[in-house]
Amino acid sequence: MKRRRFLQVSLLTSGALLVGAGCERESMPDFVPGEAWAPNLYVRINPDGTVVIVSKNPEAGQGVKTAFPMVVAECLDVDWKKVAVEQAPLDSRYGRQVVGGSRGTPDGWDDLRVAGTAARHILIAAAAAEWVVGAEECTTENGVVLHAASGRALPYESVLETAATMPIPNADDLDLKSRPEDFKLLGRFVPGVDNHKILTGQPLFGCDVRLDGMLYAVFEKCPAFGGRVAGANLEEVRSLPGVTHAFVVEGTDNLAGLMPGVAIVAETWWDAQSARRKLRVEWNNTHADSTSEYNRQAEALRAGAGETMRHDGDVETAIDSATQVVEASYYYPFVSHANMEPQTCTAMFKDDGSLELWAPSQNPRGGRELVANTLGISQDKIHVNLERIGGGFGRRLRNDFMVEVAWIAREVGRPVQLQWTREDDMRHDFYRPAAWHDFRAGIDGTGRMVAFDHHFITFGRDGEPVSGAGLSPRHYPAGLVPNFRLRQSSIETNVPTGPWRSPGHSAYCWAYQSFFDEVALAAGRDPLEFRLDLLSRVYGEPPLDVERAAGTLRVAAEKAGWGKRDSGPNRAMGIAFHYDHGGFVSHVAEVVADGSNVKVEKVFSAVDVGPVINMSGAKNQVEGAVVDALSTAQLEITFADGAAEQGNFNDYPLLRIDQAPEVEVHFIQSDNSPSGLGEPPIAPATPAIANAIFAATGTRIRKLPFRRSGINV
Repeated sequence: MKRRRFLQVSLLTSGALLVGAGCERESMPDFVPGEAWAPNLYVRINPDGTVVIVSKNPEAGQGVKTAFPMVVAECLDVDWKKVAVEQAPLDSRYGRQVVGGSRGTPDGWDDLRVAGTAARHILIAAAAAEWVVGAEECTTENGVVLHAASGRALPYESVLETAATMPIPNADDLDLKSRPEDFKLLGRFVPGVDNHKILTGQPLFGCDVRLDGMLYAVFEKCPAFGGRVAGANLEEVRSLPGVTHAFVVEGTDNLAGLMPGVAIVAETWWDAQSARRKLRVEWNNTHADSTSEYNRQAEALRAGAGETMRHDGDVETAIDSATQVVEASYYYPFVSHANMEPQTCTAMFKDDGSLELWAPSQNPRGGRELVANTLGISQDKIHVNLERIGGGFGRRLRNDFMVEVAWIAREVGRPVQLQWTREDDMRHDFYRPAAWHDFRAGIDGTGRMVAFDHHFITFGRDGEPVSGAGLSPRHYPAGLVPNFRLRQSSIETNVPTGPWRSPGHSAYCWAYQSFFDEVALAAGRDPLEFRLDLLSRVYGEPPLDVERAAGTLRVAAEKAGWGKRDSGPNRAMGIAFHYDHGGFVSHVAEVVADGSNVKVEKVFSAVDVGPVINMSGAKNQVEGAVVDALSTAQLEITFADGAAEQGNFNDYPLLRIDQAPEVEVHFIQSDNSPSGLGEPPIAPATPAIANAIFAATGTRIRKLPFRRSGINV
C-alpha cells in the first residue's frame, strides 16, 4: 500500500480514546488518565462503550456517511448498535474529501481499514498487557477482547488508559480484511444513519442551516451565459419590504466561478424573492448560442472526415470486403442535473477576518480554493462545514454557489444564506453535452463484427473538448475488433458543461449498445450471444476486463430468463453492458407495449464492483440509477439566444412513480478491491430499455429523448 499515513493515539479530556490515521502529520492531544480514547481521525471510543466514527466525505444520498463508518466498524470489530456517526468538516488530514468519479470508496478503502484495524490492534495489545499474555493469544468480538485459554474478557472501554500508552503499529504491517467471506458487518443491509432524521424532517441539508442574525439572498444572473450587468433599478428594489441590500456583483469571466449579476438580500427569503420579481436588469450579452445552430453545424461536419483519434488495422479495406455493412446515426441532447435541492450555501465573516461556510458541496476543497482566490483570502482562514447534499450527480462539483454567497456575505457584514430557485438551478447548470455518433460496422461470413468505424461529433472550446464531452480512444470496441477507427469533429460552444453522473458514459453507452443490437440483428445473432462473442477475443490491450464484463452479462441474462421464457405478445427484453469508473454492470430490461405507449416493467441488474459494503445503499444506488436513466432518456435542454429554454419541472418533467420499473439487483461479490457504485449502473440502463422497446415495437430509437421516435414511456 503506497500511502502517506500516520497513526497516533491519545486520550481526550472526556476520557475518550482517539486513534488517528490521515495524510498529514499533526500533533494529537496529550494523554489524560481517566478520559476518553480517540486513536485516530476516524475513531473515538468513549468510557461508556459507545464508539464514534467519523465519515470524512460529503453525503449526497449515495450512502457514504453510513458505508465509510461500516468499514471502520468491521475492522474494529464493534457492535454497530453502539456506533454513532459524525460528519467531518473539510480537513486536509483526511486527504481527498470529494463526492465524484465514484472514487469515494476506492480512495478510502485502505485508510478506513487501517483506522479500524489499528485501533483493534492497540486494544488487543492493551488487554494482553493487563493480562500479561501474548497479544497473539487474544481475539475480539463485538467490542470485547477475549482470551480463550483463560476465559477472560475485557470490553474495549475498560482498557482505554492502557491502550493510550501502547506502541503504535506500522500501518503497512496490519492485516487488513478484504475478503467478503471474512466480513461480519459489511455486505449486510444497514439503514442509513440519517434515515430517521430525514423521515421526520429534522434539519440536515444545506438549506436547513440557520444562524443568529442570518439574512437571505437571491442572485440574478444573465439568462445568456456570461452576460454582464449594464444597468438595474437598484434604488426601487432597495425600497421594497424586508430588503436590506441590493447591489451589482461585477463577477469574473469564469463560467464555473463568480459570474456577474445582481444580489438582493433581505430579512426573509420570501422578501428577497418577492423583490426579485420587481428587479429590472439590462444585460450585455456575449453570445447567442442556439440548438438550431448546433444542429446546422453538426450536419455540415457529418459530411467531413473529422480528425482521426485512433486507427487499428485497415477499416476501409475490412468494410469493403465485409459480408454485410451496417450504418446508423445516433443523437442525444444536452440535459440538466435537476437535483432536488437547488444550489444553496451559507456564509459568515468573523471579526478576525476569517470566513465560515456551510456548504452542500461535492468538492468542498475546490470550493474553498475558488473562494480564496476570488476574494483574496488565505485558505487557512476559511472553515468549511460539510452539509448533507440534496442531490448532486456532478453538479455540485462546481462551486459557483459557494463563491457567490461568500462575496455577498462580505458585502453585507452579516451571516447570509443564498438560496437558488428551481429556475436558477436549471438555467444555470453545467449540462451534460449533446453529441452525434455516426457508426459503420463490417460483419464477416460468420456473423462476427470485424470492422468498426465511428465519427463522433462533440462540443469544444478553444480546440479542446468541454467537460463531459470527451471520448477515450480506448473505449470499446477498441481492442475487441481487429479493424477500428475513431474520428472526431467538434462544435464550439459557450454553454457551461460539466460532470453529469457517469460523465460521458451515461450518454454514449446508449449509442454504442443500441448500435451493437443493430449489428447483431443484421448478423442474425442473439444480442446476448453477440456481446459474449465480442468479449471473447482481444486485439492488443483490452479496453476492459472482458471476463468480469461477460460475467455480468451471464448473470443478468440468467436471472431474467433470457431466451428461456415466452415474453408474450408486445412484450420483450433488451440487454446491454458497460464498464466505467471501475464497475462492471449489465442490465436486462423487460417492457410491454401498447402501440407507441411502452411500460418498462422490470430491469434485471448484474453488478460487479468488488465487495459490497452496505447492501442497502448498494441496491439503492442501482435502483436509483435505472430510474434516473429512464427519466433522463425522456428529457432535453435546448438553447436559444444563448440561454436555456427549460426552467422547471413543467417543461423538464422527471419520471413519476407510476412510470418507475421494478429493479432486481444481483451483485457478483469478489476479492477485487471495491469500486464506486454511484455511476456504473446508469450507463447501460438506457440502451437495455431502448433495445427492449425495439424488440417489442419494431421502433429503433436513434434520437433522444424517446418521444423524438414517437415512443411514450
